[in-house]
Amino acid sequence: MFIFPDWPAPANVKAVTTTRLGGVSQQPYQGLNLGLHVGDNAKHVQRNRMLLQQELGLADSPAWLNQIHSNSVLELNASLSVVPDADGSYTQVAGITCIAMTADCLPVLFCDKAGSQVAAVHAGWRGLADGIIEAALDKFTVPAEQILVWLGPAIGPDAFEVGSEVREQFMVALPQAEQAFKPHGEKWLADLYLLARQRLQQRGITDIYGGEYCTFGDPELFYSYRRDGVTGRQASLIWLER
Repeated sequence: MFIFPDWPAPANVKAVTTTRLGGVSQQPYQGLNLGLHVGDNAKHVQRNRMLLQQELGLADSPAWLNQIHSNSVLELNASLSVVPDADGSYTQVAGITCIAMTADCLPVLFCDKAGSQVAAVHAGWRGLADGIIEAALDKFTVPAEQILVWLGPAIGPDAFEVGSEVREQFMVALPQAEQAFKPHGEKWLADLYLLARQRLQQRGITDIYGGEYCTFGDPELFYSYRRDGVTGRQASLIWLER
């Protein structure tokens, strides 16, 4: 049901990515769909969210966001009473759970080596190009060498077809982004994981983990918008234990 990041995070930093295994949603959302905005039965989604909260032993609901492919990262100091428009969250408060929902886009989890700060972002190509990773890093109050990053399940480099305008947008900001694109007919195959690593490295981050999954190529474990069109959402969560 869960994937746990393989990274040297402090013991009080808890992190997990859900899969589609478990849950009560029916086809085409079969499993643990956590997205209320995809056409699934809302009661099923709420049940899945409650199952998630119970399974992880969370005292409060995760800080769900209305993701809009932006570069907006919110700093959370208390539980949310509304669902704000944003694509990332950051906190220094124990017990607040940062969460990013995905179905091909890249979830990125951050923590510091002291276990005092965490963040989660939803990074599709638009968010990556617009600086969602940099916006999350800007929230941290420690040097780059004190930050750990985990790249969660996203569409892999052999499945993510994009147009030349996407490639050009990345290369304008970072010329070495050219390395993350392979010709594919009249289009290009983009490596989201490499694009994220390049941006992180540009900011001095060296402790980068994850990046080995492909949501598109693993229908048993993951929802994939590119593969299925109508589909659910998995989520990546991170929090400081109370």
